[in-house]
Amino acid sequence: MSASGTQSPPIPGSNRVDPALRRLTYTLIVGALAVIFDTTIMSVAIDSLAGQLHTSLATIQWVTTAYLLALSATMPTVGWAQSVLGGKRLWILALGLFFAGSMLCAAAWNAPSLIAFRVLQGIGGGIMMVLMATLAMQAAGGRNIGKVMSLITVPTALGPVIGPVIGGVILHLGDWRWIFLFNIPFCLVGSYLAWRNLPKDGPRPGTGPRLDLVGVLLLSPGIAAVIYGLTQLGGPDWYIGIKAGLPLLAGVVLLTGYLAWALRRGADALLDIRLLRHRTLASSTALLLLAGAALYGAMLLMPLYWQQVRGESALGAAMLLIPQGVGTLLSRSLAGKYMDRIGARPVAVIAFAVTFAATVPFGFVTATMDNTMLMAALFVRGLGLGAAMIALMGGAFVGLRRQEIPAASSISRVAQQIGGSIGTAILVMILQHATASTHTRAALASGFGDAFWWAAAFTAAAVPLCLLLPRRADPEGQDSDNS
Repeated sequence: MSASGTQSPPIPGSNRVDPALRRLTYTLIVGALAVIFDTTIMSVAIDSLAGQLHTSLATIQWVTTAYLLALSATMPTVGWAQSVLGGKRLWILALGLFFAGSMLCAAAWNAPSLIAFRVLQGIGGGIMMVLMATLAMQAAGGRNIGKVMSLITVPTALGPVIGPVIGGVILHLGDWRWIFLFNIPFCLVGSYLAWRNLPKDGPRPGTGPRLDLVGVLLLSPGIAAVIYGLTQLGGPDWYIGIKAGLPLLAGVVLLTGYLAWALRRGADALLDIRLLRHRTLASSTALLLLAGAALYGAMLLMPLYWQQVRGESALGAAMLLIPQGVGTLLSRSLAGKYMDRIGARPVAVIAFAVTFAATVPFGFVTATMDNTMLMAALFVRGLGLGAAMIALMGGAFVGLRRQEIPAASSISRVAQQIGGSIGTAILVMILQHATASTHTRAALASGFGDAFWWAAAFTAAAVPLCLLLPRRADPEGQDSDNS
């Protein structure tokens, strides 16, 4: 990065990540860790929060649901916001929103106030999750995409390893408010590093393109409605069916309306869906739906299996999940290296095949199965998942022009989010159906086994779709299949 703050161009023919680009990615990582840790810590805190705030589990679940809806609804607007404010300003603003939300959550006096403040956190987190990939890919200029993606996915890999353990320790030793205060150092240090290291870019505030207000009113509520409906599936009675069906129907109608509007408006739409004509982006988006279903759905099942069937505590279940996170961390750099050499397609095919093979043992879980074998399978599953996500998230940007990257980043993130909601909803329904008539440990284990088989099926379905990914990118960043 030059003294003026502009990004220095990559050296032609170089296979190394430029030092300025590496510094930029590390700056983004520090801020993003606040979002990732907050999400993963919260995954083990729901039961404890319900007790300490003296409210029902159904009410306290909105602490997670409200955050998820705000995060998902914000994602489509990030490209427009970046064009108006510039990436540096927007990143610092998003960190400020997340910081303010965290402070307010720590000061919450009851469940409704905590839920409201989580919405502010979700807005900041939604901006950061999209903008992180956008800024890194734009700075990379189409080169070394795999290596860059392996760097910026460090928070995603670290979160499942460390977050639940930190959450368990906080809840065991301290007050629940420290769950949110834990974010503060990352927000403060991340903001300082962003002010110092991120290049100045974009127009001055007020000089960018006009907001596609119709697109916002169709797309953001449509995504939120679909995700909310999916979170309500799997309930025990007809009322839950209505609670899920109505928002799902409304969401589909809104998204269909946006599709018609965006095709008519073209490049001026909130998200230019014509970008899906790029085979790399379209195939990566479809695969991210399946990967989200396999990843998030199974991540819900695994701690529940150890808690409900094996009697582990929340901290004990989190510790048992560490091998999967370690595998994810170890496979990232190797996957990024080989993606740049041979392309996203072969890396993704091998990665999904490994993930499928390592998920199969969970289809045979019993109430007394040896944890050592399951932890070994989790390590291998982590290796596959880490490589798969690098290939998919990196492959989505192959061959795209700089101005197309913000929309592509939003599309891929939304796809992963919706896929995770779909997978979670389906696996929860299967688990509830399999265990509705009995609560013996053996029957519960069998129900979990059925749900894990579906998680394996999501993974297997992705393997043939991987053949649509690009073989490799040429030195100018273009897809060799389309050249």
